[in-house]
Amino acid sequence: MSRNEETDKKTAGTEQGLEGIRAEPVTRWLCEAIPDLQPPLAFSLIAGGHSNLTYKFVDARGAAYVLRRPPLGHVLESAHDMGREHRIVSALAGSEVPVAPTFGLCQDPEVNGAPFYVMGYVDGPVLHDSDVASQLADKERDALGMDVIDVLAKLHLLDPDQVGLGELGRKEAYLARQLKRWNKQWEASKTHEIPEMEETAQLLETQMPEQIGASIVHGDYRLGNMIVQDGRILALLDWELCTLGDPLADVGYLLNSWVQPGEPGTELIPAVPTAAGGFPTREALCDRYSAATGRDLSGINYYRAFSHWRLAAIGQGVYKRYLVGAMGENRDMDLEAYKNSVHQRAAAALALLAP
Repeated sequence: MSRNEETDKKTAGTEQGLEGIRAEPVTRWLCEAIPDLQPPLAFSLIAGGHSNLTYKFVDARGAAYVLRRPPLGHVLESAHDMGREHRIVSALAGSEVPVAPTFGLCQDPEVNGAPFYVMGYVDGPVLHDSDVASQLADKERDALGMDVIDVLAKLHLLDPDQVGLGELGRKEAYLARQLKRWNKQWEASKTHEIPEMEETAQLLETQMPEQIGASIVHGDYRLGNMIVQDGRILALLDWELCTLGDPLADVGYLLNSWVQPGEPGTELIPAVPTAAGGFPTREALCDRYSAATGRDLSGINYYRAFSHWRLAAIGQGVYKRYLVGAMGENRDMDLEAYKNSVHQRAAAALALLAP
């Protein structure tokens, strides 16, 4: 797995310390889990995550891998389940959904203070922002946009039972379950009042559409969670929010992140990749998805509102973790700006639902 930038803070074997990695016991465990691994190992924290922590490590041969672990300190109940994430990525290996290969799961907290799992390192850019996206040719951006929606359709067309994920979660009542979950998380993370959150939650409840079928739902499907090359996705990342349920939730989420150049609302997603231009329109994505899956997207604004509301609840959790120092040292964040982004998400959700 690859990210665009890595921090300069590294550890070679046990010579230095890297927050979140106990080099000696982790190295011993990795040598048993990965065939032909040759220590010493050089670890580095990969930048770009507000939730689970992701590290790259390289052995003496130059072979590269990725280690994923929960954030440091307090985490919300049921969040950051490494075993669940490892199970999902492993189950999708060999499917039409591109994922990194997995090498093992460690559930013994004595090794690293928390569970972790290990994947192969897939080399390639991640389009975290419009600056990176602007380096792609227009033809490549258009092709990538179509591959993004094609892969999402392929994920939603998979039979969860056939790939071993039929017990990942309840298939029915996805939206009702999500509303309950994120209302709970919102209450657990709330540091101040945002009336739009409660008002939106009520409207989401009263306007809830009927769920038609159930699919594997990624939960965080956007360009910033994809390693890409030559107009295609090499690996889809960050499966911690994956569950079973209404696939249109993924579509609404993707459309919210698919901002066109000059479109109002970009303050919700600063420097969003698609703002570079050259990507397919939302309408083109919807047409292609409907053609591939047969699903009706005429009510997609409900799912877009739900996505904004859910992201506001998630963002509040991130804000609180930074506020109390649970994301570790040397992690810069403009807390006031992040706090305001939660307000903006809640307002955007309400605007999509209000008459």
